[in-house]
Amino acid sequence: MEYPQTVAELTGALRAGGYLADRGLATSLLVSLSLHRPVLLEGEVGVGKTELAKALAAVYDRRLIRLQCYEGIDTNQALYEWDYARQMLQIRALSDREAAGEQAVDKLFGPKFLLERPLLAAIRAGDEAVLLIDEIDRADDEFEAFLLEVLSDFQITIPEIGTVAATIPPAVILTSNRTRELHDALRRRCLYHWIGYPSAARELEIVLTREPAAAEALARKVVAAVHRLRELDLTKPPGVAETIDWVRTLGFLGETELTPDAAADTIGAVVKDRDDLDLVRDRLAEITSGA
Repeated sequence: MEYPQTVAELTGALRAGGYLADRGLATSLLVSLSLHRPVLLEGEVGVGKTELAKALAAVYDRRLIRLQCYEGIDTNQALYEWDYARQMLQIRALSDREAAGEQAVDKLFGPKFLLERPLLAAIRAGDEAVLLIDEIDRADDEFEAFLLEVLSDFQITIPEIGTVAATIPPAVILTSNRTRELHDALRRRCLYHWIGYPSAARELEIVLTREPAAAEALARKVVAAVHRLRELDLTKPPGVAETIDWVRTLGFLGETELTPDAAADTIGAVVKDRDDLDLVRDRLAEITSGA
């Protein structure tokens, strides 16, 4: 399935896949797909950055390739590694052949010994893939510089094999939760979009899209309560993902009202920090009032 040509087509396709993108986000994504440029999504945790890549791959029947960044990640873990165990078996086989007078023709550093990691897999897949580089802010400066080089050329050289290049680059989505500032060079390489918390009306629409079996009245009350939670001085304010989890949890338990007691029993679905829990538990009546 080909990528769309208009913002409206892309918005409609994503909506059909369960993802509600506003016009600004859909526009950034369409330009990214059309001009083969990565798009960098920043925003609070749980606002749908990672889900966008998943939805794009699912809707347009592309392979989702995810590179999860973390502190200490290096180029081998992102690009490729050699299958040393298989190479050792090959060395033993070669020794046996030589002892038997046979000629050894297999190389120890051929393609069959190569373990591809996400970046190499994405380069090989080209436009048949969506490459998700998740939480790039968790990686260090050296890895970010390496990643910039890969995203500029979409090709790598493996000394023992040669150059591997993408004929058409894959769609690339990078996400960041802003645990550190990214370098200007990487930002310039990407299109940029900030995903903030949605309005209450928009969030209700998202919840009902993701949880169509949920009662609208209950979902509306949960959304209102979550917006009150975000006004508190929480260490980890709840994202849209937590709103959906709360609605799902209440529905599973058969709750039809968001009472203080029901909220107390299920608050762990939406608040994920102990200090935050202590603060919220003392204010559940206020948070659920009028919800």
